[in-house]
Amino acid sequence: FQDQAMMKTMSGGNCNLNVPAKNSYRMVVLGASRVGKSSIVSRFLNGRFEDQYTPTIEDFHRKVYNIRGDMYQLDILDTSGNHPFPAMRRLSILTGDVFILVFSLDNRESFDEVKRLQKQILEVKSCLKNKTKESADLPMVICGNKNDHSEIFRKVRTDEGENLVSSDENCAYFEVSAKKNTNVDEMFYVLFSMAKLPHEMSPSLHRKISIQYGDTFQQKSFRMRRVKDMDAYGMISPFARRPSVNSDLKYIKSKVLREGQSREREKCTLQ
Repeated sequence: FQDQAMMKTMSGGNCNLNVPAKNSYRMVVLGASRVGKSSIVSRFLNGRFEDQYTPTIEDFHRKVYNIRGDMYQLDILDTSGNHPFPAMRRLSILTGDVFILVFSLDNRESFDEVKRLQKQILEVKSCLKNKTKESADLPMVICGNKNDHSEIFRKVRTDEGENLVSSDENCAYFEVSAKKNTNVDEMFYVLFSMAKLPHEMSPSLHRKISIQYGDTFQQKSFRMRRVKDMDAYGMISPFARRPSVNSDLKYIKSKVLREGQSREREKCTLQ
């Protein structure tokens, strides 16, 4: 995020894409280790599933969209399941706009972790909302992964997952399989709808564009010859890097100051 900037720039290859700050969002993916967070992100970005497990320290991805001539940016933060730095996790939560909490249906402990994360997100974000007078909406999906496994391995009942979201219309529950690509697209569609984002951000509702089209991507007249009827396009930035901790802190501070809040008010601590 850029400090109080009106435009955000994504640079990759020979392209330079400007996205209005109001159309830039961060999606934070949280959950215990080995529950399939990165597999869900991979499905979203490129439609693939990786069989080999590689522990995630922290991965940052960026996808930009041209939807009916308007530019959007979605930053995706795929967090570590070990949470070695609690302050960094709180910072990730503070900068997040939409959240996906992932557990494995065959792992009870991972479900308990999601319950703790849900509570922490509500507590951390409520601090910021009190300062900025943001709306109370907090789009969140709780995702039970690995529903392709046999029922004999299931440790979490469907009604238990549904109970976590029953009192919040901005929170939804899905049982998915990143491996079989079951309900993944539907999950993203609902998440973006709750966040009032264009539903064309969902993986199957836009044309995937290569970085080679970057120079013309942001033009309102941008069209692909072979897909004349489609007016939504998405492109992954291959060179995206997570903003520095300092940039994230300044972004949070700028949100507070833009609302005219006093510097003397109670601080949202990161520790």
